[in-house]
Amino acid sequence: MSSSRRRTLLSLTGLSLMLAGCSGMQLEDFSSQQPELRLEEYFVGETRAWGIFEDRFGNLKRSFTVDITGTLNNGMLKLDERFLYNDGETDQRIWNITVKENGNYEGQAADVVGTAQGRVAGNALNWQYELNLPVGQRIWKVHFNDWMFLQSDGVLINKAKVTKWGIHLGTVTLFFQKQP
Repeated sequence: MSSSRRRTLLSLTGLSLMLAGCSGMQLEDFSSQQPELRLEEYFVGETRAWGIFEDRFGNLKRSFTVDITGTLNNGMLKLDERFLYNDGETDQRIWNITVKENGNYEGQAADVVGTAQGRVAGNALNWQYELNLPVGQRIWKVHFNDWMFLQSDGVLINKAKVTKWGIHLGTVTLFFQKQP
């Protein structure tokens, strides 16, 4: 093996090891964090959220509010989300979330492809799903990787990375607060 080929192989091996060490957040890292998050407790009743969407370059593209009505019936959490965007557009998504064992959740909505999967540990939830997202006259199937963190004052912070084919398209940031 030539020395340049050996250097290339060593460089690629080193890069692979470095990237493997950058695996990101692990849900288990939050298992001892308080307050404990339970979607079926937090979202029952009325909740309001304020959010923004930033493109992959960090440019603010859209802001919105969401009014959410949550009901729990036989282990099924129904979330009726009503969006109002800063440009006046409105939208609605109805989630049907099944409470599973050991902090696991499964969810479905009309624009979600297949079933969303979520898992809670301590004050954190990781929620992942594919969504059919209208973009102009087309529908893009994008991947959402949401991380939610319940704070001691009852505010729930959500940061979601939006990707398509593994390419980062943007980030959604939301703050939820229970309403009286």
